[in-house]
Amino acid sequence: LAQVIYKTSRPPGRPFIFWSGLSELFFVTMSQFMRPPIILLKDGTDSSQGKNQIISNINACQAVVDIVKTTLGPRGMDKLIEDGGETTITNDGATVMKKLSVVHPAARILVDISKAQDNEVGDGTTSVVVLAGELLKEAKNFLEDGLVAPQIIKGYRVACQLALQKLGDIAVDLTQKADEDKRDMLIKCAETTLNSKLVADYKKFFAKMSVDSVQLLGEDVGTSMVAIKKVTGGSVTDSVLVDGVAFKKTFSYAGFEQQPKSFKNPKILLLNLELELKAEKDNAEVRITDPSQYQSIVDAEWNIIYEKLDLIVKTGANVVLSRLAIGDLATQYFADRNIFCAGRVDNEDLERTRRAVGGEVQTTVQGVTPAVLGTCGSFEEKQIGAERINFFTGCPHTKTSTILIRGGAQQFIDEAERSLNDSIMIVRRAMRNTKVVGGGGAIEMELSRFLREYARTIKGKQQLVINYYARALETIPMTLAQNSGGDGTNILNQLRKRHAEAGTENRWYGVDCMNCSVTDTFKEYIWEPVIVKQSALSAATEAACLILSIDETVKNPQSEKPMGGKGKGKGKGMGMGGMPGMGGGKGKGRGPRILKGR
Repeated sequence: LAQVIYKTSRPPGRPFIFWSGLSELFFVTMSQFMRPPIILLKDGTDSSQGKNQIISNINACQAVVDIVKTTLGPRGMDKLIEDGGETTITNDGATVMKKLSVVHPAARILVDISKAQDNEVGDGTTSVVVLAGELLKEAKNFLEDGLVAPQIIKGYRVACQLALQKLGDIAVDLTQKADEDKRDMLIKCAETTLNSKLVADYKKFFAKMSVDSVQLLGEDVGTSMVAIKKVTGGSVTDSVLVDGVAFKKTFSYAGFEQQPKSFKNPKILLLNLELELKAEKDNAEVRITDPSQYQSIVDAEWNIIYEKLDLIVKTGANVVLSRLAIGDLATQYFADRNIFCAGRVDNEDLERTRRAVGGEVQTTVQGVTPAVLGTCGSFEEKQIGAERINFFTGCPHTKTSTILIRGGAQQFIDEAERSLNDSIMIVRRAMRNTKVVGGGGAIEMELSRFLREYARTIKGKQQLVINYYARALETIPMTLAQNSGGDGTNILNQLRKRHAEAGTENRWYGVDCMNCSVTDTFKEYIWEPVIVKQSALSAATEAACLILSIDETVKNPQSEKPMGGKGKGKGKGMGMGGMPGMGGGKGKGRGPRILKGR
């Protein structure tokens, strides 16, 4: 190659000087190619970086968004997810995202914001994912055109702050309304939440139930005091709201049927104590020198259990509940003395009962005073469907409520439980924050119009970014229209025209999903608490900015392998290393040692 370059490029008269410079340049260039690479990461580690990595993360997020996008709105489709033999039918965004088991690290950010939205306000879990996906879609076009990610992130955050400020200004505050008007507002918010659920046909029934259950709690009690119990069978309208505590009958022994099943103003004793004869442990030894000593040991065990039972009866309690087991001896003993007992009560049910009846959970029956006993208006055990339910009603100390959901298919009851949970969360939030906005995509269209007008007042690249942030907000009404079977482009144009006319009269025009047209959502009582939109906008924007700020992904292949390695078990028999898939460890116990070849 050097000879060819020399012959073709040699200037006349100075062949050797030029050849010397050219050869030096040639060998310097070759030495750069021959320089050994610097290896910083372990062999096999996958490292991707740059603009292509950002676009790759966006594409992964888009795949997740496309799955949940069709569930948005009252006409959204349901998803059937089978996981480990368990079938789930739902259109709740948070449930779908959780059941998908997303493994892509960037796409899991969308799963996290969906969970956060569900835990914070209960509704808007699909909207926050769809909005974040649309923001990333718009950012992808900017990246492909050469705009750097920091500029996009800056514009998105400015647009989000402007949108949140405008949202607070135009929200309708119902604080000064009468109590009856506030109750109507809560019911309308609950109906809007249930519109997109599987129980939408019974939204008025469940919305009223949700509001009643939360209002029974008072002002400062959390929604954990509202329990939802599922009883298969019957009609959906057979579901009832219990002003108190209700839970399914626990496991019981012989003699349970002889116990009374109803009391008025009972005294209730709550225990964390086992009331049955202890079984000997494996290989237990009792050494005696005289056969009569064995009978004394047996008598001592019976005396201990009878002493506990006698002390419980002396407290005057009519109902005894225990977190641990109550055996057949204690069950028959209580039945003979007209006392109701239930063992193995679930922790949550016992805690709710404690807070409702005003008692205290005891770990011993020694020195029990009347002050630790609880009481309620009435106790009764009823048969509902195929289940026996224990009811504690008229609880004076702490307000609590229980919803018993009825229905045919188990999947329907499960989805009804998730829907009611969202509805209760929304009602609880709306009671604390009485500001509401119009649903059906109306607030998104109004914020989009506001941001477009603001973008015209500034210059530079930020004008483009804020303008496309405004366009991303329109994906909510567009998706609602498409999922309802309407012409999304036509409906969106009508909404743009209405909102462009400005004024408070056209501010709340949104998508009428039932008639595939536009309507004044505020007059139609399609209301949403403003906190739902505030949380969704903030979470979606932060998620989009976070994904856009990731320009390198380093994936260690070791993290994808199952856990295990060179363990050294120290138990009796083979060690952990000798177990399948745990590497080549050695057992160091007293049993037979098993070695695995390497």
